[in-house]
Amino acid sequence: MSTGKLSLPTLTAMVVGSMVGAGVFSLPRNFAQATGVFGALIAWVIAGVGMLMLAFVFQTLAVRKPDLNAGVYAYAKAGFGEFPGFYSAFGYWASACVGNVSYWVLIKSTLGAAVPGFGEGDTILAVLVSVVGVWAFHFMIVRGVKEAAAINRIVTVAKLVPIVLFIVILAVAMRGGVFSMNWYGGDEALFDQVKATMLVTVFVFLGVEGASVYSRYARRREDVGKATVLGFVSVLALFASVTLLSYGVLPRAELAKIRQPSMAGVLESVVGSWGAVFISVGLIVSVLGAYLAWTLMAAEVLFVAARDNDMPAFLRRENRQGAPVAALVITSVLITAVLAVTLFSDDAFTFTLKLCSSLSLVPYLLAAGYALKLTKGVVAALAVVYTAFLIFAAGLEFLLLSCIIYAPGTILFAITRREHGRRVFSPAELALFAVVAAGAVVGVIGLATGWITI
Repeated sequence: MSTGKLSLPTLTAMVVGSMVGAGVFSLPRNFAQATGVFGALIAWVIAGVGMLMLAFVFQTLAVRKPDLNAGVYAYAKAGFGEFPGFYSAFGYWASACVGNVSYWVLIKSTLGAAVPGFGEGDTILAVLVSVVGVWAFHFMIVRGVKEAAAINRIVTVAKLVPIVLFIVILAVAMRGGVFSMNWYGGDEALFDQVKATMLVTVFVFLGVEGASVYSRYARRREDVGKATVLGFVSVLALFASVTLLSYGVLPRAELAKIRQPSMAGVLESVVGSWGAVFISVGLIVSVLGAYLAWTLMAAEVLFVAARDNDMPAFLRRENRQGAPVAALVITSVLITAVLAVTLFSDDAFTFTLKLCSSLSLVPYLLAAGYALKLTKGVVAALAVVYTAFLIFAAGLEFLLLSCIIYAPGTILFAITRREHGRRVFSPAELALFAVVAAGAVVGVIGLATGWITI
């Protein structure tokens, strides 16, 4: 790809391709469990406006601070100091790892329709096969396998063709009576219904920050902003259509019980078994491609942070093929550990989806906060309000679960400081660590007593 050669349509397609992932295939059930049509409409408006503000924040930071090219965490470090910057890098990495666990759960749940032993992706057999897959990908990447353009094209088609066909078929098959019956989401307050969908919308929009990375490839610099808006609005239209049209073919109670990937079950109810197979095949190809991309990305976060002396030096290690081998090992270890945890979850996919989203909120909030410090503008202010609302919507349970991951991760920060002969914590940093550690302790007690369930 030669610099400065990409047109507006090509840039827009790249934005769409980077944002459409596995989450869209789970939307009908996840939304039906939380709300009805009215609540879903409100949720997508909030998520659409909020995430677009975040996209603009990342675009603004990319233009205003082109020297900060070490990833999302660089903005947190520049705005709030080294320790918040470390937590941003660590949280972004951990979020990517947990997101990758959700991919394996979704694949095994998809195959579980044909192989009962896989259940909904949370059985011992499903976890064991997933662990084999994790390490097979690990060794493939370590040997120097990168995403080829051909793989990217196949994955993009595999993602978009089933989704578009799903929307077209459901638009034709939609029944007004069923849709109107699903208008309200039950007796729960509308605010609570909408709040319950917020982490789902974050999960499907993860990667929104990727739009700004294409700026150096643009034929015209102003096309980047246009591509961000066009790509984002296109993706929002896809996600909202999948969600809302599903309410027009099945009662909400049935939608809420469909096994994941719920798009497969919804299409099967309209066209028969071939619909489930079609969605399932597209999903598996798409998710495996996304898994490869996000594993590379997760390892890259650690590697770049180590290269900038924000993570321990051992994470800078590369093998002869140029793969960041130490960062890849830690990435695969965390993915394996979270896979094991899913054995104890009531709904493994929803648990990993929400934990992934929760872990991403700290990096997003700090980036938005830095943009607000820089620009003092309305867009950055709205992005801060939106990400703060998401942390509230996530609830105390997932905040404490995130602390359980953040607290031991602080060991990497301590190692880094010691390597450079510095004191581990300043007084302010020690206070922040004390809050995180206390949250982790409360979280562990909550899990042990059953107050927190996964």
